[in-house]
Amino acid sequence: MRISAIDHPVGWLGYLAGFIALSFGAAQTVPGSVLPVQRKTFRPAFTATSEGEYQFDSGVLRGNLRAEGKSFGLSSLVHVASGVTLSRGYGIFSHYRVFVTNARFGTAAWDWPSTARLLDDGAVEVRWPAEEGRPFEMTATYRWREPSSLDLETVVKAQKDLPNFEAFLASYFDPAFTNSLVFVRENPEAGGKPGFLSAKKTFGDWQMFPRDAEAASLIKDGRWKIEPHPVDWVIMPEFGKPLAMRRDPKSGIAAALMSPPEDCFAISTPYETEGHYSVYLSLFGRTIRAGEMARARTRFWIAQNPSDEQVLNKYQAYLNELRRRASPATTAR
Repeated sequence: MRISAIDHPVGWLGYLAGFIALSFGAAQTVPGSVLPVQRKTFRPAFTATSEGEYQFDSGVLRGNLRAEGKSFGLSSLVHVASGVTLSRGYGIFSHYRVFVTNARFGTAAWDWPSTARLLDDGAVEVRWPAEEGRPFEMTATYRWREPSSLDLETVVKAQKDLPNFEAFLASYFDPAFTNSLVFVRENPEAGGKPGFLSAKKTFGDWQMFPRDAEAASLIKDGRWKIEPHPVDWVIMPEFGKPLAMRRDPKSGIAAALMSPPEDCFAISTPYETEGHYSVYLSLFGRTIRAGEMARARTRFWIAQNPSDEQVLNKYQAYLNELRRRASPATTAR
């Protein structure tokens, strides 16, 4: 039954107050009339197109996943409020080189046949089946957590032992994103304190920040000498957290790439203004035994003019969120 303002117990004044509360999502009552209003949490989602792509508009970011039906990660990525373009080339969060000890599976996962499907919650799952010469299945699930945060979970199912397996996750930014930074345990430019270190050209053309000495040994085991396009990495200070950024100093937009410490064993980048404008996360970094399934988790987060403290807080919130999701549900007694 519809109640008119005249019939309402508190008259026009109560009607007006209730209307204001509803309009602004106020979580309080208007005496005698309006119940609490709960604002629903907005969760962005992908939408499938007839071209085999998946479009999205989170309110903060818009763009495509799987341009032309290929495994190139996020492309045509735009920051909605500013109109600034973030991505280029092979996109953001695309699976590039895949290694085991002193061996590589083809040139890049971009070239492997793959399929994709839209999941019920609006996430997209990409699948690369096992093939002759590639004894594992790999899946990648892209899922929005909030308008400014996209999660990627990479899962590998091994058919035979994969010694020191690595999935090299690539992100290629627009040339406006000239500032490349990695959070290191001991910053030589800050008296050895933890902090973000800029990838300056004076450090070398291609710079890799390992998790520890064991991770550094993987980098040097011969995998990066394989043709085509071998890379001679300069080993940089160890990262303090698997956390890197690309910044556009003009717009203030910063893109942070992060992972749990157990899932990422190195971060790499060319010097800041080198033509690739890229950041890479080396995932897994351990032997996956035949019959075993392993996963690596990563997050892409965007913000405008965030302080270093805000980025670190966001990273810690990400870790806390992963721990909560991993913990079994408990029932209050």
